[in-house]
Order: sequence, then C-alpha cells, then structure tokens
Amino acid sequence: MQLSKQIKKRPFLNYKFLNSVFTGLAMGSVFTIYGTLSPSIFSIGGIFLAIGLLFVAKIYTKILNIKAFFEISIGIEIVMLIMVGYFLLSPYNYTTAMLVYISYQISFMFGSYLVRAETVFLSRIKMLSFLDVAKQKGYLVGLGVSYVFYESLKYFGITDNQSQVYFLHFGLFGLEIFVIYFLWKAFK
Repeated sequence: MQLSKQIKKRPFLNYKFLNSVFTGLAMGSVFTIYGTLSPSIFSIGGIFLAIGLLFVAKIYTKILNIKAFFEISIGIEIVMLIMVGYFLLSPYNYTTAMLVYISYQISFMFGSYLVRAETVFLSRIKMLSFLDVAKQKGYLVGLGVSYVFYESLKYFGITDNQSQVYFLHFGLFGLEIFVIYFLWKAFK
C-alpha cells in the first residue's frame, strides 16, 4: 500500500472517534475480565509498561515518520481485534485475562508516541482541536452506550456481569472492524 504524504483528515477523525467509542465501551469490562488476575500482575505489568515506554521514546528518531505511524497504529488495532476475538472464543479464564491485559498494555506503551505523531502529522492547531473533540465525543458516546447496553441486558434478565461483558464484546468486535477500516482509509 502506498502511503500518501498527508493523512486524510475526515477518515482519520472518524477513526479517532470510533477508536474512542471502543475505549468508552470497553472501559468497564476490563474490571470483570481481570477478575482472575492477582494484584501482583498489575505491578509487574506496570514495570514492563514503563520499560516499554522508555524503549519507544528512545526510538522516536526511527519511528516518527508517516509510514511507522500507520504501521504502529494498524498493528495496535489488529492486536485489539485479535484480543476481542479471542475473548469471544475463550472467555473468562486466566489466559484470556492475561491476553486482554497484555493487549491493553501494548496499546498504552505506544500511547505517547501516537499522540506525538498526531501532533507532528496533523500539525494545524484547528485540526488538533477537531481531533481532541472527536476523541472526547467518542469516549462519551462509548461510555453512554455501554451504560444503556448493560441496563438493557438487565431488562432482559441478563444480570450476571460476566454474561453482560461477554455480549458487549460482539459489538466491540464489529466496531473494531470499522475502526480498522477508517484507519486504513485515512492513510490510503
């Protein structure tokens, strides 16, 4: 795929909006999924995250370009798609909880880089404002939809947290496909 020198702004804004909807939807589910993990896992995970952040920061000179920005972004989204798919196939066991935790840690590891790259490649102040507004709107929509979704399931008699989170992941899987589509379109 040939990358353009410029990111297509409308598809990129759609990507960031949907990516934030995904984050808002998934936010509450991780606490249920992580139930099998011991607290020490989060400590060691935090150490590996900090080391990963240091490593990524050290290689900015190699990865702060449009090609790497696309490849890292699409890589993270594919990791998220695989993680959601795996959860749907094998929910609520220790391995799944670890996979979900590691997947989110990988995305967090590149978080600062992605924000820096957005600032470099979408350098107009107005565009950065649109971008941050799209992210916050998406996050709010995701949180609101997840609340309505969970309450709706209760109406239908599905009150078990694990079942509710499992059903939410069908929507997350479909949403992640759209996230990847708009990301791909933004860089095409």
